[in-house]
Amino acid sequence: MPPIPSTSPTAQPLTAPERARRAGQARTAAAGLAADGVEATAVTWVDTSGITRVKAVPLARLEQAAAWGVGASPVFDAFLLDDSIVSGRYAGGPVGDLRLYPDLSRLTRLAALPGWAWAPADRYDQDGVPHPLDARLLAGREAARLAGDGYAVRAAFEIEWCVSAGAGDEFVPASRGPAYGMARLTELAGYLREILAALAAQGVAVEQVHPEYAAGQYEVSVAAADPVGAADLAVLVRETVRAVTARNGMRATFAPKVLAGGVGNGGHVHLSLWRDGTALMSGGSGRYGLTPEGEGFTAGILERLPALLAVGAPAVASYLRLVPSHWAGAFACWGRENREAALRLVTGSAGERDRAANIEVKCVDLAANPYLLVAALLAAGRAGIEAGLRLPEPVEEDPAGMDEESLRKLGIAALPDSLAEAVAAFENDPVLGAALGPQVVDTVATVRRGELALFDGASAEEVVERSRWRY
Repeated sequence: MPPIPSTSPTAQPLTAPERARRAGQARTAAAGLAADGVEATAVTWVDTSGITRVKAVPLARLEQAAAWGVGASPVFDAFLLDDSIVSGRYAGGPVGDLRLYPDLSRLTRLAALPGWAWAPADRYDQDGVPHPLDARLLAGREAARLAGDGYAVRAAFEIEWCVSAGAGDEFVPASRGPAYGMARLTELAGYLREILAALAAQGVAVEQVHPEYAAGQYEVSVAAADPVGAADLAVLVRETVRAVTARNGMRATFAPKVLAGGVGNGGHVHLSLWRDGTALMSGGSGRYGLTPEGEGFTAGILERLPALLAVGAPAVASYLRLVPSHWAGAFACWGRENREAALRLVTGSAGERDRAANIEVKCVDLAANPYLLVAALLAAGRAGIEAGLRLPEPVEEDPAGMDEESLRKLGIAALPDSLAEAVAAFENDPVLGAALGPQVVDTVATVRRGELALFDGASAEEVVERSRWRY
């Protein structure tokens, strides 16, 4: 397969001074980590199927890795969730090599894995040019494009997971108290305290943790960060939860669906738009205080939701979760504090709205590559601002309870109910195509069709069983 030309506007090869700077940063960091008893660093990236992959280096090699990268095949862009490999125009096959460069500004000593540190990777080719299929670099590029227009975005992922006490692959809920009940917190109080302690030791600002709807299900919410930082945190929090769970003799799953007839795990994304330190999701003259820019950003995302699902609800199992009247946001609409709308406007309490207002994207889950999802959401929002889009009427009830005539009058449509439908919308979306580039569009579509073929003819129970422990 021929080399892939980079489409990034910042795709300049790494220079000798930059390599020297990274090496110096690594020397300083390694000295501090050694004093804390760290012996190795896990360097991670997330593939197209949403699986976090890793290469690890001993601490003595961190300087080399920072300056020259760690070798990794580009074939991971074409991995399916079961580790089988498909082949597209730009990904797949045994030929080629990339370099993983750990971002040492995010370097973290892992409290739940003693002796280990972690850093997210950016992938470059052997000439030091950014790899055009690297989702983390894409997210940074889209954030930079908004910054060039004078905007900043704060983002945060909600992390939902289910805990199993079973010894095998069967899911056995580790707690069975009522949904959101104190009884369920009590059942696993020590375990949840360990998670909070590990996250705090890693510098993660937790805003809340609580039992969720399904038996054995919990959620943790963390403070907002820059878009790339929010995606980094989504990876770090999940792997911390996974490690603490394993240490307690249990098993965690972040899969979109854990039991075929049950409630799945969401991965809702919160976004707020800012300019010069001023919030643009409140204080304006629009509905509920939206400014024109905040409304345009929100409308841009709303308009592209069917296509965005190929990135944000990327698994066959995602569409077992994305059903009406399950707070999954199965309709392309928005509303203030409406948990059945795909976009929920969160205004916050009176007195804090200038810093609390945001939009919550509810129709996405944790099978998504968080970096790719961030990149796509930012691109859609930016297009909405540029086009001066305006939102339709807000929805103040569950759309599933509205008749067809009411839905038609308000312009409300159901979101795709299959991965195939979402992929078709994604491939035909000009805004996402221009922002992400043909390499990403082709590879995402190839991997999604590979998963569709993998589960062709499978029952809901079979899909859930085969995907439950992959996330």
